[in-house]
Amino acid sequence: MNHYLFVCMAAAIASAFVASTHVNGQVRGEARTQVRGREGTVPPRPIRPPAIRERTATSPSSFRFDGTPEPPELADAELFTPEEQRNIAVYERTNRSVVNIMTRTVRPDFMFHIEVAEGSGSGSILDTRGHILTNLHVIEGAREIRVTLHTGAVYEASFVGEDPLNDIAVLKIDAPQADLYPVALGDATGLRVGQRIYALGNPFGLERTLTTGIISSLNRTLPSRNERKMKSIIQIDAALNRGNSGGPLLNSRGQLIGMNTAIASTTGENTGVGFAIPVSTIRRVIPQLIQNGRVVRPDIGIVAVHTDRGLVIGRLTRGGPGERAGLQGFRLIREQMQRGPYLYERTRVDQSSADAILAVDGQPVQSRDDFHTAIERKKPGEDATLTISRQGKTRDVKIRLEPTR
Repeated sequence: MNHYLFVCMAAAIASAFVASTHVNGQVRGEARTQVRGREGTVPPRPIRPPAIRERTATSPSSFRFDGTPEPPELADAELFTPEEQRNIAVYERTNRSVVNIMTRTVRPDFMFHIEVAEGSGSGSILDTRGHILTNLHVIEGAREIRVTLHTGAVYEASFVGEDPLNDIAVLKIDAPQADLYPVALGDATGLRVGQRIYALGNPFGLERTLTTGIISSLNRTLPSRNERKMKSIIQIDAALNRGNSGGPLLNSRGQLIGMNTAIASTTGENTGVGFAIPVSTIRRVIPQLIQNGRVVRPDIGIVAVHTDRGLVIGRLTRGGPGERAGLQGFRLIREQMQRGPYLYERTRVDQSSADAILAVDGQPVQSRDDFHTAIERKKPGEDATLTISRQGKTRDVKIRLEPTR
């Protein structure tokens, strides 16, 4: 027992001695530091507890619901991926160039009562004079057209011109130039399948909505009017819905490369197959619509018809280029028939005398659309050479084209 007490007392004395030595050494060390500081060799560095340290750029600026600090705020380069940064840049550059188009149409219903129908679509600002690009089907038959800018201001729009063949129309609003941000027109010649694209519009009236996707295919065709087809159509997988028609299709530089015009769907809603009119067509058509209100195309004065003999001339415009060149169409033959005491007269169409159209400028044509497309590549006043077949013999006929009337 006495031995145990002796051990405990020895341990206590040793602990007290060590503590005293540590404190004295610390005080002497601080004194030496202060002395060296006064001599200018090593300046003193005050020690502050973490709770009162100054905030740095990496310090948290707010706290979570449970009281724990949030991570520090990040710069844009850290917040967004390069793809997201590109999406943001395209939207910020172009969204003010997109307008919302509201239409009001008056039509009789099945009981012959007057019915007012409203529609909506999208458009792009072309210039600071207030010209707006959109689809013809967006505003066709409308009694009232209203255009809403990015500022929220609403303007009555006047009709400028239309091209039914390509479903293109131009409107005009009287708005301050400071509120008009024209869209930049790009180039469609370098488009590639798989290229990133952006669609801007107003689906279901939700203004300036951005969707993204890729070009799914090129050089598609869409049915147009008078058994014609729209050419070089761009197929995309970006989401398009009702109200997107007339809005711009953009590349990654924020340039307009097409105008969204249709979707392939059995329900009327987006199925991932959309179509856009290429900017090459828009560039060709828009100046004529602004200047003339219509597209002045070359006219050859021929109505072509597809028969079992292929493409033949059905009718010639009287005094037109085709008739002056000596071409032949269907002949109307009047015949008299005797039936008992009565004499009847009838008219039949003789197709055998009609010239068959084989080619235009050496390029074979097999349909009406092929024929008219070949002619429309030219300008009024230029010549087109038709290769025709007449009674089994082939010949070339040069024809001077005239402007459409």
